[in-house]
Amino acid sequence: MAAAIRNYFAVTILVALSPFHANGALPNYIPNLRSGNGDREALIKDYFCLGFSYWEVLSFLLVYHGIRLSLRHLKRILRSRGLRRRNIHSSIERVVDAVEQELQWSGSTIGYRQMHQRLLRDHGLVIDRETVRRVIKGLDPEGVEMRTKRRFRRRRYAAPGPNFIWHLDGYDKLKPYGFCIHGAIDGYSRRILWLEVGPTNNDPMITAQYFIDCVKQLCGLPRVVRGDCGTENIYIAAVQRFMRRNGGDNMAGDKSFLYGKSVTNQRIEAWWSFLRKSNTDWWMRFFKDLSDLGHFDNSNIIHVECLRFCFMGLIREELYKVAENWNLHKIRPCNAETPPGRPDTLFFLPGEAGATDYKKDTDESDLEVAENLCGERCHPLGCSPAFVSLAELIMEDKNLYLPQDPNEATSLYLDLLHHIKNL
Repeated sequence: MAAAIRNYFAVTILVALSPFHANGALPNYIPNLRSGNGDREALIKDYFCLGFSYWEVLSFLLVYHGIRLSLRHLKRILRSRGLRRRNIHSSIERVVDAVEQELQWSGSTIGYRQMHQRLLRDHGLVIDRETVRRVIKGLDPEGVEMRTKRRFRRRRYAAPGPNFIWHLDGYDKLKPYGFCIHGAIDGYSRRILWLEVGPTNNDPMITAQYFIDCVKQLCGLPRVVRGDCGTENIYIAAVQRFMRRNGGDNMAGDKSFLYGKSVTNQRIEAWWSFLRKSNTDWWMRFFKDLSDLGHFDNSNIIHVECLRFCFMGLIREELYKVAENWNLHKIRPCNAETPPGRPDTLFFLPGEAGATDYKKDTDESDLEVAENLCGERCHPLGCSPAFVSLAELIMEDKNLYLPQDPNEATSLYLDLLHHIKNL
């Protein structure tokens, strides 16, 4: 009861201190949340199905949608729509089928906590973690044993609030196959701000587009951005410093972007190890097998373009899911400097943890200047326009379709190479 009362007053104080955002910087994976104009019960269902607690749901509704509900009213709405988490579980057969499906590709590299999130959000199942753990141990004992041995101690890190500092970096483990990943993370909340894949992460115009898109979505800038000493960051540094040139704090202007070594950019560098274990390790082995079978040669531009055309969309969707699941998972307490909780909750509702949001306002004209700096965007599949036109002509002529999974992508890749060779 005491905890409930504290939470009630925390929410009330949070609302009093926070402005109402009709079209605020909410996660973009639910249409209703982006618009802010969705039906109230639909919004409640969306938040509930993402795994947020009752108090988190009430806070988001209050701060970002101007909807004030009591806990009792919220529970009554959930009960009327049949939304419950306790005593209602999906059948074990459905759970086993879903786990087996995930184990067919990158799901074979993740633990039971991440698998539990995937089952909840990607498969719509209701199941407890312990059951998921037992199912995985029965279906993939070798994977469980391998993950158990990969334990390491993390260094301590602290930031006073969301948007105090963003860390950004490129990830090159899939670069030999033509897929270059770039990401950014908020230092305080550990929320993944963007996780994108493209033909390169060394082109400063492309990485600047990722940064500008994120700033537009969040309707604000961080106090400081930190990146490596590489040419890929020169436009991001220029945009950040340009838009923070008139800031009144001690980190405005040139000080708002910090260059440093990779080892000091620890927040994003540490997260790359999570990405490898949860996703890219599977893709690395998949493409290595394709290369060992003689089907891929990274010195052959046709092979690289064709691989991108067939697999870029799949990898991008997987990365979005990895980022979404990370942003919604619960981080356990580890030390006094790092707050526990969900990254999305810590980022969007910092008042609940007693933190301050350091987001700086943006100017529309400044954003327009920055966007003009970046020029035209490359094709979503990362291929040259000439290759895209050729591949689409072949697909139309041979009645081929874009793939939905790695097996279909492999078949399309081999078919396109065969038809191109015979032109």
